[in-house]
Amino acid sequence: MIGVDVGGTFTDVVSIRDGRVEVTKVPSSRTDPAGSVVEGARRLGVDGSAVFNHASTMGLNAVLERRLPKVGLLTTEGFRDVLDRGSVHRPLSAQTDPSWRRTFGDAARPLVPRYLRRGIVQRTTADGGTLVELDEQQARHEIGILGRCGVAGIAICLINAYIDDRHEQRLRELVREELGDEVEVSISSATSPLAKEYERASTTVVDVVMKLLFSEYAGQLHTDLGELGFRGQLNFADCAANLLPWEEALERPFRILFAGPAAGTVSSGHLGAAIGRRDLLCADVGGTSTDVSIIVDGAPFVQNTFEIEHDLIINALSTEVSSVGAGGGSLVTVSSSGGLLVGPGSAGADPGPACYGRGGIRPTVTDAALLIGILDPAGFAGGEFELDRDAAVRAFESLETPVPFEERVRTAYRLAVAHMAEEILNVAVRHGVDIRDFSLMAYGAAGGMLLPAALELLPLAEVVIPPHPGLFSAIGLLSTDQVYYEAESAYVVFGAESAEGIDAVYRRMEQKLRERLGSAADGLPVRRSFDGRLVGQSWETPFVAVPEGPITAESIQGVVAGFHDTYERRNGNRFDAFPVEGVTYRVELVVPSEKVDYTPAPAVEPFPAVPEGTSTLSFLTPEPVEAEWFTRSALTAGATVTGPAVIREELSTTFVPAGQQAVVGRCGELIITSRSDA
Repeated sequence: MIGVDVGGTFTDVVSIRDGRVEVTKVPSSRTDPAGSVVEGARRLGVDGSAVFNHASTMGLNAVLERRLPKVGLLTTEGFRDVLDRGSVHRPLSAQTDPSWRRTFGDAARPLVPRYLRRGIVQRTTADGGTLVELDEQQARHEIGILGRCGVAGIAICLINAYIDDRHEQRLRELVREELGDEVEVSISSATSPLAKEYERASTTVVDVVMKLLFSEYAGQLHTDLGELGFRGQLNFADCAANLLPWEEALERPFRILFAGPAAGTVSSGHLGAAIGRRDLLCADVGGTSTDVSIIVDGAPFVQNTFEIEHDLIINALSTEVSSVGAGGGSLVTVSSSGGLLVGPGSAGADPGPACYGRGGIRPTVTDAALLIGILDPAGFAGGEFELDRDAAVRAFESLETPVPFEERVRTAYRLAVAHMAEEILNVAVRHGVDIRDFSLMAYGAAGGMLLPAALELLPLAEVVIPPHPGLFSAIGLLSTDQVYYEAESAYVVFGAESAEGIDAVYRRMEQKLRERLGSAADGLPVRRSFDGRLVGQSWETPFVAVPEGPITAESIQGVVAGFHDTYERRNGNRFDAFPVEGVTYRVELVVPSEKVDYTPAPAVEPFPAVPEGTSTLSFLTPEPVEAEWFTRSALTAGATVTGPAVIREELSTTFVPAGQQAVVGRCGELIITSRSDA
């Protein structure tokens, strides 16, 4: 089994063969993203591998940075500005800020410029009727304009098309007739046949963009892996880290926009189950950001939509992840008052931190960790290159601030930890959990380097550093299943009179799903759920489970009771007297996959680990201190390390501050706690 997580800085590759784990990191390439994946596969070998599971931030970064191909939008006449208008809500931080402006729109960073958004004469009513028939002559004229503008793709999103898709289907045919097959087309009724016009439109636009970004990439990847001898199944992970065969993923590629962070959450849950930790806060510390998620009683929170940035909404099942702009590559800058700031800007992969020696001149958190003495200059990234300490010194000296040099380095490190700790606390508060009952799973290449220090700021039970933390998200791709799903929207008040129609919707979707999978679906149970609301609400409670069996006038009362139970668990209130309205209905088929096996070592009493040497830590305290250092691969279950200490491994480093201790768990994890006698 091989798992690959393509990040903005590094491409992480994990191979598990005969119970042996092999890992490698390859610098990501913006100009040849498939090349980094293939190089990692070449290093580890793909002969005999049954699966190659892939996640990437390539599409997400392209959308965030607006490095997009030229695409057009065809929508109902009078609705061409739906993308600019959005959902017309402000973020909480801007509720009282009169100067706030939406960053996404024609005035700032449009996905589709207004001249490429064309109105089509037609109108479908909310109940599926035809108010205005499609004007094909006018539609051909508008399509011709987009063709002369040189669009590479066209998104089609007509009002109420999720009820009746005839006009969208015909428009797609007209695009083919006018512009040929080389222009990619996505229609909302096939991409995201759900209620709410803006969300459906933004999802359809992102879908056609992802087709243009991933079609050639995926084909090249499939071919190149075949040339290396790979004969197994190439899978892409979606936004909830569920796997899909690559050909099927490219049918609706908006679903694979944001897979890496979700894979880390899945990986955390899988390891957490093996070590008896079912309540976890998960923090993936990369080069640019820290992605935080939560697992309660063994299950992550999955939403039916997610925001890429404020008010840019995608209709995809996704693990709930919150991000903060603090990571190993976060830039250290100076505020207008002369104080120090960390993030959200990042040095990225090119040129990277100053100490990488690739032309970077601005200081980063990684430069601070090197100057403190946490990082080994000769052993970084598996020894691929040596870190330049003098370049890190020059970068911090270049800051125009009266803050002394020693304080600059110390503040950079502690500010990065504080930003991460704040976001971890925010996630816990939003979900109403007691952070004292939760373990923090800290991973990503910089997780072990930074997050144990969060124990000084947060009353967490412990910090857990998993095996191979720098590639933990890639390992998560080997800890998940293939999941296929269908969804439809219809506003229906649940009651005896509507039971038969709701049952028909589920039966139709299940039949479509089983036809898609063929014999692979034999014997697999279908999971049914719906997103519903109390009549009068403008938002839904997602993923309300629907029991097995036909939905009848008698059994629908049990479905309604299940909604009220779910609503109460999520919101703390219950309103049985209010009728329930269904909005979106969903069926899922889970095809189990082979997973990473965490086999625990025999239990032993903790014992002091033997250090391999000492190193000097500077700047964190008024005077330098000596810290013991260890090689993680030499530490067996029960080995105890007392801080200050540094634990080194091929692709990551763990720093145990003074007043803490780390114990190696039975699955190779490091469990770090505050010492009661410190």
